[in-house]
Amino acid sequence: MAAQKINEALEHIAKADKYLKTGFLKWKPDYDSAATEYGKAAVAFKNAKQYDQAKEACLREAEAHENNKALFHAAKAYEQAGMMLKEMQKLPEAVQLIEKASMMYLENGTPDTAAIALERGGKLVENVNPEKAVQLYQHAASVFENEERLRQAVELLGKASRVLVRGRRLDEAALSLQKEKSIYKEIENYPTCYKKTIAQVLVHLHRNDFVAAERCVRESYSIPGFNGSEDCAALEQLLEGYDQQDQDQVTDVCNSPLFKYMDNDYAKLGLTLTVPGGGTKKKSPNAPQDKGKGTPTVGTHADEDDDEYSGGLC
Repeated sequence: MAAQKINEALEHIAKADKYLKTGFLKWKPDYDSAATEYGKAAVAFKNAKQYDQAKEACLREAEAHENNKALFHAAKAYEQAGMMLKEMQKLPEAVQLIEKASMMYLENGTPDTAAIALERGGKLVENVNPEKAVQLYQHAASVFENEERLRQAVELLGKASRVLVRGRRLDEAALSLQKEKSIYKEIENYPTCYKKTIAQVLVHLHRNDFVAAERCVRESYSIPGFNGSEDCAALEQLLEGYDQQDQDQVTDVCNSPLFKYMDNDYAKLGLTLTVPGGGTKKKSPNAPQDKGKGTPTVGTHADEDDDEYSGGLC
């Protein structure tokens, strides 16, 4: 089967080469027909799992389309060549070709296809080169943003933010999340703004920047519906616990469903959040006494001392 496909591919290559030849009665190469044959050869090589030869056929197809001024089809061929490199586990080279394809899509006036190609490239390298993945996601987001397709843009920014958090690049993650939140506010998706505020606060606290976390919540009061929401109440409780170095309170908030069912990268930030100094829950001044010590008699001097401060120092 593989041998048959390879022979089929070689026949298509021979036909393509013939279309490119010129002679006394044929002054101009037939780039269109050649490109078609190279494309067929690439498919046959791919089916035979001869990925290196398939990539070469795709590159020759792309060159023929370029010579024929068919930029969209040339870009498609470069993208296919990138996919062959992916099969060969040559991811950096694959991404280079995908980026080249995206530039040609932009030049051809098809920005949506360019952004989709960039996103595909980001997915390819997310686990092996997260820095490059972030760059590709952000580039794709900017392409969508320029086309005023904000929902698609913010989705890709979200992917970039999560990769940054995963890589502990928290300063950049904070900026990325702020941009996400601004776009969600612009498209009036307020409930998602609340979730992004939680993510921002967790990132800032992991950066040991309590002031930035507090400011983030304060600024969010201007978002319709935030003040009085369960997200707002939980964040106020979290900041209070963090400020008072009350680890139990912080842990309780971060283990609540509101935090635990966020995107996994942010949920992990919550579960690993510790207060400065590794504090523990402060004992309540009104905590009941040990049963073994008995109950104080009503009206004793001890009660009078308790009453003196029962309303707090203020």
